[in-house]
Amino acid sequence: MAESYDVIIIGAGPGGYVAAIRSAQLGLKTAIVEREHLAGICSNWGCIPTKALLRSAEIMHYAEHAKDYGLTIEGKISADLKAVVERSRGIAARMNGGVGILMKKNKVDVIWGEAKITKPGEIVVSKTTKKPMEPQVPPPKNTKGEGTYNAKHIIIATGARPRALPGIEPDGKLIWTYFEAMTPPQMPKSLIVMGSGAIGIEFASFYRTMGVDVTVVELMANVMPVEDAEISKFAQKRFEKQGMKFILEAKVTKVEKGANSVTAHVETKDGKVEKLTADRLISAVGVQANVENIGLEAVGIAIERGVVKIDDYCRTSVPGIYAIGDVAGPPMLAHKAEHEGVVCIEKIAGLHPHPLDRSLVPGCTYCNPQVASVGLTEAKAKEKGHDIRVGRFPFVANGKAVALGEDQGLVKTIFDRKTGQLLGAHMVGAEVTELIQGFVVAMNLETTEEELMHTIFPHPTLSETMKESVLDAYGQALNI
Repeated sequence: MAESYDVIIIGAGPGGYVAAIRSAQLGLKTAIVEREHLAGICSNWGCIPTKALLRSAEIMHYAEHAKDYGLTIEGKISADLKAVVERSRGIAARMNGGVGILMKKNKVDVIWGEAKITKPGEIVVSKTTKKPMEPQVPPPKNTKGEGTYNAKHIIIATGARPRALPGIEPDGKLIWTYFEAMTPPQMPKSLIVMGSGAIGIEFASFYRTMGVDVTVVELMANVMPVEDAEISKFAQKRFEKQGMKFILEAKVTKVEKGANSVTAHVETKDGKVEKLTADRLISAVGVQANVENIGLEAVGIAIERGVVKIDDYCRTSVPGIYAIGDVAGPPMLAHKAEHEGVVCIEKIAGLHPHPLDRSLVPGCTYCNPQVASVGLTEAKAKEKGHDIRVGRFPFVANGKAVALGEDQGLVKTIFDRKTGQLLGAHMVGAEVTELIQGFVVAMNLETTEEELMHTIFPHPTLSETMKESVLDAYGQALNI
């Protein structure tokens, strides 16, 4: 007889495992199915291990510029690539193991294998066909295996994978996805990065800091095209000063492979084709949802634009089946998946959660300099018909930034002129990925410009740039 649960979650990434914990907290009998590794792409091959690599690059950057801080480091600074990668993979393994501990602590059963929905309320789990990748952490002891399982509620949290362009498919040797880019056997001397979204620009930043000749090819007119154009241009100038090269409004149409190099045919907007040769090419042209081979078609779950169609509470077109995270559409971010997981479970449990407001999901890119944002860009605010006030404050006028040697940055805030509503906040500079949450909280609480201006920010801190930007929007900036 099939074992029954209140909730079964397919996929143990950030959305899945957080949903499982919240489900267990609310007293629901819960199981989670995973075919490869707990904690998902984010902790194993994305958010966390990439930050470990970027941290190593950051330390190397500071060491190379020690004289700027009155320090002397004897000898040439060099990177031990094997050790850098091992540190990153070790951190991924630690995160993986930590989720296993959380599952055990919260009495969530882990079902190891590949799940397929056979009908509403039923899944069949078979042996995984996914090739194991490091880090391999033993499954927690509270695991089950192949078989049929029943549940009143099934949540799909299968995530996404790198998108491949026809004819430019990654081969693991010359054309990389983020998997290979995180574990290079040796450092390439030159690199082409195809796409300047968060993934592409973070790897471009890492490899450039490590001394690699990096060229980024971007289809749109600005790097990091989802960001505010002014912030994007500011960041691009900083990247270029570091030696990074950009070809904008262009696309890679063809790649020729050599014995140990690639030649990319880059077509610009005027139709001209330039050939670029480099040791390796990273394909960072986005991700696509994992909607295949999990039984969606058999039970009639609606797919729209390649992702599972859901309502405000993550319900699919089939009662009792839900979807959260990347598989349910953009923004494809771990923190959005986690929040959706909580909203979904609380609705299942009969609570009254607020639907996710996608306009309040912050975005962070951990390049050097960092970029972070929330809400509407200036262009989008105007497009939506808002009469706006815009405030700006540069890091060069902030005492803490100057003391840190990090005086190149900018904070930009956008307000509705009539109501004082904060419509968007956009930042580039040191530690802005930590600062942005202040604006997220303010927007969530529907804080006005007056309340922000009367909030006391500690001195000296980088956060003072945030208040000064608000003051500037109303002609009251004090330090510029």
